[in-house]
Amino acid sequence: MTEDARLNVATIIGTARPGNYTAKALSLVNDELTKRGIPVTCIDPADMTLGFPGEPETADAVKLQQIVAAATGVVIATPEYHGSFASALKLMLENLGFPSRLARKPVALLGVAAGRIGAIKSLEQLRGVCSHVGALVLPGPVSVASVQQVFDETGRCTDAATEKAVRGVAAVLLDYIDDHLCPAVALEHLVRSGEVGRVS
Repeated sequence: MTEDARLNVATIIGTARPGNYTAKALSLVNDELTKRGIPVTCIDPADMTLGFPGEPETADAVKLQQIVAAATGVVIATPEYHGSFASALKLMLENLGFPSRLARKPVALLGVAAGRIGAIKSLEQLRGVCSHVGALVLPGPVSVASVQQVFDETGRCTDAATEKAVRGVAAVLLDYIDDHLCPAVALEHLVRSGEVGRVS
């Protein structure tokens, strides 16, 4: 992945619960993106005041929309609560406007759960919602099972295989951007600069 100042990624923590494992897992993705020279804006619902559908749009909702609209790609991390994703994440999705700012954005998914089967149910439902609003949901979502056993209280991942898989979420997103978006950006630049079609 070549460094490009025009590229940036928004990452979303899908819960406002204090000390959540979702943020701990997502921090590995953020770190991997940063190591690859990609600017990251991490969105935490705990820092935002968002209205319910039908209520006036808040300043934080406008900020949320601006961040996602400006992002080249998005990573959404979700816990599994009662067989679904958390209400905080649903509220963020509701506040992304209509049409959603996720429309036509590549989106990579990461899920965590305390149970042994991982966040399969929440990831399936999140994929459906994101696809419905027009996001380009990438294949290969990563689900971390027994998350409290592979992250310690400081947020350090204690399992090498889990850390590799979680960091791989960043790689999946950047590979898609490299293969599908960067050529389009380069072509647009050439067209605007007049290089395409110029007779030498």
